[in-house]
Amino acid sequence: MKTLPKYYTRLGPFETAFAAGLPILTYHKLGPRPWGARLKGLYVSRRLFERQLKELRDAGFRSGSLDHLPKELASVSRTVVLTFDDGFENVLRHGLEPLARFEFQAIEFLVADRLGAVNDWEMADGEVQEKLLDRRQVTDWLAAGHEIGSHTRTHPFLTRLSRIEAKEEISASKKTLEDLFGRPVRHFCYPYGDCNSLVADLVQDAGYTTACTTRGGVNTPAIAPFQLHRFTVRYPSRSLKSLKQWLGRWRTQAMARPEAG
Repeated sequence: MKTLPKYYTRLGPFETAFAAGLPILTYHKLGPRPWGARLKGLYVSRRLFERQLKELRDAGFRSGSLDHLPKELASVSRTVVLTFDDGFENVLRHGLEPLARFEFQAIEFLVADRLGAVNDWEMADGEVQEKLLDRRQVTDWLAAGHEIGSHTRTHPFLTRLSRIEAKEEISASKKTLEDLFGRPVRHFCYPYGDCNSLVADLVQDAGYTTACTTRGGVNTPAIAPFQLHRFTVRYPSRSLKSLKQWLGRWRTQAMARPEAG
Protein backbone atom coordinates (compact mmCIF):
# COMPACT_ATOMS: atom_id res chain seq x y z
CA MET A 1 0.00 0.00 0.00
CA LYS A 2 1.25 3.48 -0.86
CA THR A 3 2.64 5.39 2.13
CA LEU A 4 0.36 8.26 3.14
CA PRO A 5 1.65 11.75 3.89
CA LYS A 6 2.20 12.39 7.58
CA TYR A 7 -0.30 15.24 7.65
CA TYR A 8 -3.62 15.85 5.94
CA THR A 9 -3.95 18.90 3.70
CA ARG A 10 -6.06 17.71 0.76
CA LEU A 11 -8.15 14.65 0.03
CA GLY A 12 -6.26 13.32 -3.01
CA PRO A 13 -3.52 11.21 -1.37
CA PHE A 14 -5.95 9.93 1.28
CA GLU A 15 -9.10 9.13 -0.67
CA THR A 16 -8.32 5.45 -1.31
CA ALA A 17 -7.31 4.90 2.33
CA PHE A 18 -10.46 6.66 3.55
CA ALA A 19 -12.53 4.08 1.67
CA ALA A 20 -11.06 1.32 3.87
CA GLY A 21 -12.40 2.60 7.17
CA LEU A 22 -13.58 5.61 9.17
CA PRO A 23 -11.20 8.59 8.96
CA ILE A 24 -11.02 11.10 11.81
CA LEU A 25 -9.40 14.48 11.13
CA THR A 26 -7.73 16.53 13.87
CA TYR A 27 -7.72 20.33 13.85
CA HIS A 28 -6.45 22.71 16.51
CA LYS A 29 -6.55 26.40 15.51
CA LEU A 30 -8.32 28.16 12.65
CA GLY A 31 -7.54 31.53 11.13
CA PRO A 32 -4.43 33.67 10.58
CA ARG A 33 -1.24 32.58 12.30
CA PRO A 34 0.02 35.30 14.68
CA TRP A 35 3.56 36.58 14.54
CA GLY A 36 5.83 34.59 16.84
CA ALA A 37 3.82 31.35 16.76
CA ARG A 38 6.12 28.38 17.32
CA LEU A 39 3.69 25.57 16.48
CA LYS A 40 2.95 26.99 13.04
CA GLY A 41 1.48 23.77 11.68
CA LEU A 42 -1.39 23.84 14.15
CA TYR A 43 -2.92 26.88 12.41
CA VAL A 44 -5.17 26.21 9.41
CA SER A 45 -6.39 29.28 7.54
CA ARG A 46 -10.10 29.78 7.07
CA ARG A 47 -9.60 29.65 3.31
CA LEU A 48 -7.86 26.27 3.49
CA PHE A 49 -10.47 24.97 5.95
CA GLU A 50 -13.28 25.96 3.58
CA ARG A 51 -11.47 24.35 0.66
CA GLN A 52 -11.06 21.11 2.62
CA LEU A 53 -14.73 20.98 3.57
CA LYS A 54 -15.82 21.70 0.01
CA GLU A 55 -13.50 19.02 -1.33
CA LEU A 56 -14.89 16.43 1.08
CA ARG A 57 -18.48 17.42 0.31
CA ASP A 58 -17.90 17.39 -3.46
CA ALA A 59 -16.38 13.90 -3.16
CA GLY A 60 -19.54 12.65 -1.47
CA PHE A 61 -18.34 12.53 2.14
CA ARG A 62 -20.84 13.09 4.91
CA SER A 63 -20.29 14.09 8.51
CA GLY A 64 -19.90 11.28 11.03
CA SER A 65 -20.15 11.27 14.82
CA LEU A 66 -18.26 9.38 17.50
CA ASP A 67 -21.67 8.83 19.08
CA HIS A 68 -22.45 6.41 16.25
CA LEU A 69 -19.54 4.04 16.87
CA PRO A 70 -19.29 1.12 16.40
CA LYS A 71 -22.12 1.40 13.82
CA GLU A 72 -20.05 3.85 11.74
CA LEU A 73 -17.25 1.29 11.55
CA ALA A 74 -19.51 -1.53 10.50
CA SER A 75 -21.15 0.38 7.64
CA VAL A 76 -18.59 2.89 6.48
CA SER A 77 -19.80 4.85 3.47
CA ARG A 78 -17.71 7.94 2.73
CA THR A 79 -18.00 9.23 6.27
CA VAL A 80 -15.50 11.47 8.05
CA VAL A 81 -15.38 12.67 11.66
CA LEU A 82 -14.05 16.18 12.31
CA THR A 83 -12.41 16.87 15.67
CA PHE A 84 -10.89 19.99 17.24
CA ASP A 85 -8.48 19.74 20.16
CA ASP A 86 -8.17 22.20 23.07
CA GLY A 87 -11.19 24.48 22.55
CA PHE A 88 -9.68 27.54 20.88
CA GLU A 89 -11.92 30.57 20.43
CA ASN A 90 -10.75 31.02 16.84
CA VAL A 91 -12.47 27.76 15.88
CA LEU A 92 -15.85 29.30 16.70
CA ARG A 93 -14.96 32.55 14.91
CA HIS A 94 -13.61 31.02 11.71
CA GLY A 95 -15.23 27.59 11.66
CA LEU A 96 -18.89 27.87 12.55
CA GLU A 97 -20.10 29.37 9.28
CA PRO A 98 -18.10 27.08 6.92
CA LEU A 99 -19.20 24.01 8.87
CA ALA A 100 -22.85 25.05 8.50
CA ARG A 101 -22.46 25.94 4.81
CA PHE A 102 -20.96 22.57 3.89
CA GLU A 103 -23.23 20.66 6.32
CA PHE A 104 -20.58 19.15 8.57
CA GLN A 105 -20.71 18.65 12.32
CA ALA A 106 -17.65 18.49 14.58
CA ILE A 107 -16.61 17.69 18.13
CA GLU A 108 -14.52 20.05 20.25
CA PHE A 109 -12.37 18.44 22.96
CA LEU A 110 -12.34 20.95 25.83
CA VAL A 111 -9.84 21.48 28.64
CA ALA A 112 -12.47 21.70 31.36
CA ASP A 113 -10.69 23.92 33.90
CA ARG A 114 -9.47 26.37 31.25
CA LEU A 115 -12.79 27.52 29.76
CA GLY A 116 -12.55 31.26 29.13
CA ALA A 117 -8.83 31.22 29.87
CA VAL A 118 -5.77 30.81 27.62
CA ASN A 119 -3.47 28.03 26.40
CA ASP A 120 -1.11 28.08 29.38
CA TRP A 121 0.21 24.56 28.66
CA GLU A 122 1.58 25.83 25.32
CA MET A 123 2.71 29.19 26.65
CA ALA A 124 4.93 27.40 29.16
CA ASP A 125 6.97 26.23 26.16
CA GLY A 126 7.11 29.68 24.56
CA GLU A 127 3.98 29.55 22.38
CA VAL A 128 1.93 32.68 21.76
CA GLN A 129 -1.21 33.23 23.79
CA GLU A 130 -4.57 32.19 22.34
CA LYS A 131 -8.01 32.55 23.91
CA LEU A 132 -10.07 29.49 24.75
CA LEU A 133 -13.84 29.19 24.45
CA ASP A 134 -15.78 30.40 27.45
CA ARG A 135 -19.01 28.89 28.72
CA ARG A 136 -21.26 31.07 26.55
CA GLN A 137 -19.26 30.30 23.43
CA VAL A 138 -19.38 26.56 24.12
CA THR A 139 -23.15 26.92 24.43
CA ASP A 140 -23.18 28.62 21.01
CA TRP A 141 -21.12 25.73 19.59
CA LEU A 142 -23.60 23.21 20.95
CA ALA A 143 -26.60 25.22 19.75
CA ALA A 144 -25.16 25.03 16.23
CA GLY A 145 -25.44 21.24 16.36
CA HIS A 146 -21.88 20.37 17.27
CA GLU A 147 -20.54 18.20 20.11
CA ILE A 148 -18.08 18.43 22.97
CA GLY A 149 -15.73 15.94 24.58
CA SER A 150 -13.14 16.01 27.35
CA HIS A 151 -9.46 16.85 26.97
CA THR A 152 -8.79 16.56 30.74
CA ARG A 153 -8.91 19.34 33.34
CA THR A 154 -5.56 21.05 32.65
CA HIS A 155 -3.96 19.34 29.57
CA PRO A 156 -1.13 17.37 31.26
CA PHE A 157 0.92 14.42 30.07
CA LEU A 158 -1.24 11.77 31.73
CA THR A 159 1.43 9.06 31.84
CA ARG A 160 3.63 11.35 33.95
CA LEU A 161 1.01 11.62 36.68
CA SER A 162 0.26 9.30 39.55
CA ARG A 163 -2.75 7.04 39.13
CA ILE A 164 -4.79 9.24 41.48
CA GLU A 165 -3.84 12.44 39.64
CA ALA A 166 -4.57 10.93 36.22
CA LYS A 167 -7.94 9.64 37.42
CA GLU A 168 -8.84 13.11 38.67
CA GLU A 169 -7.91 14.75 35.35
CA ILE A 170 -9.98 12.22 33.43
CA SER A 171 -13.04 11.86 35.68
CA ALA A 172 -13.39 15.39 37.04
CA SER A 173 -13.23 16.94 33.57
CA LYS A 174 -16.16 14.79 32.49
CA LYS A 175 -18.24 15.79 35.50
CA THR A 176 -17.39 19.47 35.13
CA LEU A 177 -18.47 19.59 31.50
CA GLU A 178 -21.63 17.60 32.14
CA ASP A 179 -22.60 19.87 35.04
CA LEU A 180 -21.93 23.04 33.03
CA PHE A 181 -23.71 22.05 29.83
CA GLY A 182 -26.34 19.57 30.96
CA ARG A 183 -25.49 16.77 28.55
CA PRO A 184 -23.50 13.54 28.71
CA VAL A 185 -19.82 13.74 27.75
CA ARG A 186 -18.99 10.40 26.16
CA HIS A 187 -15.76 11.05 24.31
CA PHE A 188 -12.20 11.70 25.46
CA CYS A 189 -8.99 12.84 23.79
CA TYR A 190 -5.53 12.14 25.24
CA PRO A 191 -3.49 15.37 25.51
CA TYR A 192 -0.39 15.09 23.30
CA GLY A 193 -1.65 11.61 22.38
CA ASP A 194 0.00 10.50 25.62
CA CYS A 195 -1.50 7.27 26.92
CA ASN A 196 -0.70 3.76 28.10
CA SER A 197 -2.81 0.82 29.21
CA LEU A 198 -3.36 2.30 32.69
CA VAL A 199 -4.57 5.62 31.31
CA ALA A 200 -6.84 3.91 28.77
CA ASP A 201 -8.35 1.81 31.57
CA LEU A 202 -9.00 4.95 33.63
CA VAL A 203 -10.77 6.55 30.68
CA GLN A 204 -12.98 3.51 30.24
CA ASP A 205 -13.68 3.28 33.99
CA ALA A 206 -14.74 6.95 34.01
CA GLY A 207 -17.63 6.11 31.68
CA TYR A 208 -16.42 7.38 28.34
CA THR A 209 -17.25 5.33 25.25
CA THR A 210 -14.33 6.38 23.01
CA ALA A 211 -10.91 8.01 23.23
CA CYS A 212 -8.84 9.58 20.46
CA THR A 213 -5.08 9.28 20.01
CA THR A 214 -2.65 11.02 17.67
CA ARG A 215 -1.82 7.83 15.76
CA GLY A 216 -2.39 8.16 12.04
CA GLY A 217 -4.65 5.80 10.12
CA VAL A 218 -8.27 5.01 9.39
CA ASN A 219 -10.41 3.20 11.93
CA THR A 220 -11.78 -0.28 11.32
CA PRO A 221 -13.58 -2.72 13.64
CA ALA A 222 -10.11 -3.99 14.60
CA ILE A 223 -9.23 -0.66 16.26
CA ALA A 224 -10.12 -0.47 19.96
CA PRO A 225 -12.60 2.34 20.78
CA PHE A 226 -10.15 3.79 23.32
CA GLN A 227 -7.32 3.91 20.79
CA LEU A 228 -8.98 5.66 17.84
CA HIS A 229 -6.65 6.84 15.08
CA ARG A 230 -6.71 10.34 13.59
CA PHE A 231 -5.01 12.31 10.83
CA THR A 232 -3.65 15.69 11.92
CA VAL A 233 -4.57 18.52 9.55
CA ARG A 234 -1.89 21.09 8.68
CA TYR A 235 -1.24 23.62 5.96
CA PRO A 236 0.87 22.46 2.98
CA SER A 237 4.58 22.13 3.71
CA ARG A 238 6.84 24.78 2.21
CA SER A 239 9.23 22.33 0.58
CA LEU A 240 11.09 23.02 -2.67
CA LYS A 241 8.74 20.61 -4.43
CA SER A 242 5.60 22.39 -3.18
CA LEU A 243 7.11 25.78 -4.10
CA LYS A 244 7.72 24.58 -7.68
CA GLN A 245 4.15 23.27 -7.87
CA TRP A 246 2.78 26.60 -6.64
CA LEU A 247 4.87 28.53 -9.14
CA GLY A 248 3.68 26.23 -11.93
CA ARG A 249 0.03 26.84 -11.03
CA TRP A 250 0.66 30.60 -10.79
CA ARG A 251 2.25 30.71 -14.26
CA THR A 252 -0.63 28.70 -15.75
CA GLN A 253 -3.22 31.03 -14.20
CA ALA A 254 -1.26 34.13 -15.29
CA MET A 255 -1.06 32.93 -18.90
CA ALA A 256 -4.81 32.25 -18.93
CA ARG A 257 -5.71 35.79 -17.83
CA PRO A 258 -6.70 38.23 -20.58
CA GLU A 259 -4.33 41.14 -20.98
CA ALA A 260 -5.54 44.45 -19.71
CA GLY A 261 -6.43 46.78 -22.55
